[in-house]
This record gives sequence, C-alpha cells and structure tokens, in this order.
Amino acid sequence: MTTTPKKPQAAASKAPAKASEKAPAGKAAAKTAKPASSAFSKPLQPSKELAAVVGSAPLPRTEVVSKVWEYIKKHKLQNEANKREILADDKLTAVFGKNKVTMFEMNKFLAQHLK
Repeated sequence: MTTTPKKPQAAASKAPAKASEKAPAGKAAAKTAKPASSAFSKPLQPSKELAAVVGSAPLPRTEVVSKVWEYIKKHKLQNEANKREILADDKLTAVFGKNKVTMFEMNKFLAQHLK
C-alpha cells in the first residue's frame, strides 16, 4: 500500500501582527478621536429667505445643504441637460440672488444666509 506525502502547511497563521495591532489601545484611541464639535456640526440660524426652504430652527451646515438638495430634487429644479445647474424657483432666487447657479456656487450663497 502506498501513501501520499502530506503537504506542508502554510505559515499564514504565524504572520507578524500589523503595526496597528502592536500599538497600545490608549494611544491608538487618542490619535483617532476627533474633537466633539467642529464648524460643520455647529447649529447656525438660517435667514428668513433660507428658512422658507429649510425651516427656521438652527441647523448644522451639513443639514442645511442636505435639506436644500431635498428641496431641489422634490421640485425638480436641476437642469436636465446639465445636472450641475440649479434652476431656482422664487424661494431659491431669494437665497441665491439669481435664477441659475451651479452646485459649486450654491454653498457660497448658502453661507451668506447662515449666522
């Protein structure tokens, strides 16, 4: 009776630990911790023109941008031929100051309406 030779086992289980696994837990946690509040998460009061779109309660800048995009999509205000353009209705014209803006200009106009 003949036996087949056994294949050697791979040494994958004895791979060295990653650098992140070698660091003590306290130091790794301190490096990855972010400050509790940032400029983006600070609630800001919208102007009355912007409040007509996003509401009058103070909101973080990120929420304001999200709500404006919800409004744009709900009212189909994106240019179908060029999705980067926003065709403002009466409420957004009061915020932007013109009838057509690009999505890159939008944040500049929104910043003027947040305090």
